[in-house]
Amino acid sequence: MRWRGAPVDVLLAASAVGLDLLTTWDAGGTGYLPAWMNIPMALLVGLPMGLVRRWPLPVNLYLAVFLILTDQLGSFTSNTAQILSAVAVGVAGYACGWRSTVLAAAAASVAFAVNIADPGIALTANTWMYSLLVPTFPAVLGAYLRSSAGRLEEREVTPDALLAAAGVAITVLSTWTTWHSGTLPVWAVGLLAVVGGLSLGIARRLPGLVFLFQGVLLVFADTYLNQAVNTCLILTLIAIGVFAMRVASWAWTLAAYGTGCLLAAIAVVGPGTDVTALRVGVLMTLVATPIAIGRYLGVRRAAAAAERLRADESARLAVAQVRADQLAERERIARDVHDIVAHHVGAMVLRASAARYAAPEGPVADALADIRETGHQVLEDLRGLLDLLRDPERQPGLLADPADVVRESAERMAAAGLVVDLDLDPATDQAPLVARASAARIVQEGLTNVLKHAGPGTRVRVTVAPAAEGLAVEIRNGRPPTAIERLPSSGRGLAGMRERVRALGGTLSAGPDEDGGWRLFASLPGTARGAA
Repeated sequence: MRWRGAPVDVLLAASAVGLDLLTTWDAGGTGYLPAWMNIPMALLVGLPMGLVRRWPLPVNLYLAVFLILTDQLGSFTSNTAQILSAVAVGVAGYACGWRSTVLAAAAASVAFAVNIADPGIALTANTWMYSLLVPTFPAVLGAYLRSSAGRLEEREVTPDALLAAAGVAITVLSTWTTWHSGTLPVWAVGLLAVVGGLSLGIARRLPGLVFLFQGVLLVFADTYLNQAVNTCLILTLIAIGVFAMRVASWAWTLAAYGTGCLLAAIAVVGPGTDVTALRVGVLMTLVATPIAIGRYLGVRRAAAAAERLRADESARLAVAQVRADQLAERERIARDVHDIVAHHVGAMVLRASAARYAAPEGPVADALADIRETGHQVLEDLRGLLDLLRDPERQPGLLADPADVVRESAERMAAAGLVVDLDLDPATDQAPLVARASAARIVQEGLTNVLKHAGPGTRVRVTVAPAAEGLAVEIRNGRPPTAIERLPSSGRGLAGMRERVRALGGTLSAGPDEDGGWRLFASLPGTARGAA
């Protein structure tokens, strides 16, 4: 078992030991125990509370036996054992199943009865009720906290504020004229009225506890402030309605209904009240009305939540369908592009290969060989592009190391007539792969643009070096040596480079330099940060 929450267990044990020491520190000895045994008895009764969260039933049985033992020894620690036994029964109700909870409550009831049954005191009905109800109450409370109302997800506090305001208005306006007529001080009665009304503000979030509090307040008013009984009954009915709305379990709803009928009977039935079937039916209907309203509102709320879930699921399915359609369209376009371009490039490669074997050795043969190799490379790139369009989430694989691609591009452009000066820093191998791959493509496109627009014989300097967490790429060419006829261009080369760099969150600048040439500079971060 992994011991989690050990500080809580230590705090429970320390609090239990401290409670007994506070109540017995000045107590003397008994006929069986000397005064110095108060400290060991405090440890014996308090330390087991450190284990109650993990082994609630054994701790309950231990405390029941310990309560009987201390009662027979006449130890004042029996009072502490009785309090801790009720706490342990509540923990058992929260952490255990109903069998263990019933066993723990039964053991505590027997121990309470033995503790109360002093010599010469008869076991009356009130004594038995006390022995049964005191352990039963925390057991039911613990079970409720474990399995009743779910967490309220909505953050809207307006209904809570309205409930609290209505509760305070009801209690204050209907009872303030009688605050001075009871045995309690006026300030105490007013405080109870305000707190009782305000408690409705948390009824939606803690329905069981608020219902319990209103029930206790009703019994208290029936005993000490009869003029406020009807007001407390109204608050109790409101609380039971909110309870029925928030708690979906029919078992807990029936339990609340039975408790509500009992509380209503306490408030309505007096010593001289004539109990008839009609009055019983009216009382039961009175309690059933808020429960029916609460259940109706709860069902409507659950239906609205289910409808929202269905709408969200439908939206997700619609998005997924659109994405699937987009992927299918991308795959169709990719297949068409591949078929069209591959056909023409394949024909070009075949013709270049045939001409290569027919041509004599020399520049023409070298140019034809270069055309053939470039065509093969284009076909491989087309296949990679097709795979990428079919699955956009797939990371495109590199056909070669980015540094080799840069060197090959420089060599190919040099063979085509450019005077290329390549400065490739070896430290670029430490840069992220995505930055190196993008730098290689930018060098390829940049050198191609120089050849198109400046022509053979142009001097070009290519620099690829680390910068911050990525790479810096600079391609600078001088003036064309002679006037040339520009080759056809789609005009998309520079735009494509900007898009690539922007996808990584970098920057790209291109334009004439002060010497009459052209300068292209790109800064590539190591990881993509989204388009700017």
